[in-house]
Amino acid sequence: MSLPSVVIVDDHALFRAGVKAELDGLVDVLGDAPGVEEAVPLILRVRPDVVLLDVQMPGGGGAEVIRAVTRTNPGQRFLALSVSDAAEDVIAIIRAGARGYVTKTISGAELADAVRRVASGDAVFSPRLAGFVLDAFAGAAAAVPAEIDPELDLLTTREKEVLRHIARGYLYKEIAARLHISTKTVEAHVSAVLRKLQLSNRHELSRWAAERRLVE
Repeated sequence: MSLPSVVIVDDHALFRAGVKAELDGLVDVLGDAPGVEEAVPLILRVRPDVVLLDVQMPGGGGAEVIRAVTRTNPGQRFLALSVSDAAEDVIAIIRAGARGYVTKTISGAELADAVRRVASGDAVFSPRLAGFVLDAFAGAAAAVPAEIDPELDLLTTREKEVLRHIARGYLYKEIAARLHISTKTVEAHVSAVLRKLQLSNRHELSRWAAERRLVE
């Protein structure tokens, strides 16, 4: 299986070099650019599977890169990689069109996995950032109201509680502590919810919850 290809966009040369070194052998780095002016023609020329880009850069930042590229190539996928974990930065870049947002504390292996998931069409967020996105977009989702949703009625009260915590990005052990149950019980509830809703993974669960405004 071929490696996913990326272009790295960040205004710090040392950071770009570090990311390339971390991703060596895990993804195919097609090039890098320090800003909007250099990034846009490079991305349009080499057409990577995913563009890794910083949020705050001279010349309009990551959002401007996304807008400029998608005017010509609307199918291009972007993953934000930033030191910032501010809600306004997360929401702005996702509104611009990024498929995910991870912070620069991520490991090379985790970043490569995030690239693969975005390349395959998934949405990827560092756990504590998922709630920002769901809060921002859930209210705008044109979905069936939860109180008359037949799929939601399939779930028990406890399963709904676990689902809400999953949607906010909590880990299983964190959910267990908050609900005063064991981690294995959380895993059992998640498996039951996946089965009842005919979904494949927790990322699909998060989207399902956002569409039904389950994140309070």
